[in-house]
Amino acid sequence: MKAFRLDELEAERAANDGAYLQFLRERNMSVGLYALDAGQADPQSPHGQDEVYLVVSGRASITVGMETTQVARGSVVYVPAGTPHKFHHITEDLRVLVVFSPPEG
Repeated sequence: MKAFRLDELEAERAANDGAYLQFLRERNMSVGLYALDAGQADPQSPHGQDEVYLVVSGRASITVGMETTQVARGSVVYVPAGTPHKFHHITEDLRVLVVFSPPEG
């Protein structure tokens, strides 16, 4: 078993001065914590893997392809591989669990 605490993952991510911390990598998936502060721009480009986002805190909008929706704690968003997507209008610091399948990179 592998178990993680969000507060510890957030501290590790912040200590490494990065917006993204991959904390689990297995044969068929990887999982990371993505952080964007209020007002920050999302620099993402499309990925070669399917993604699922679970918003653990914050508020923002996300555009996936041509569709836009607002997200907040508890929101779950699926992004198909190769689809352009960005978080924007981030009004509260955003923390998102990201599941890639197959594993990123």
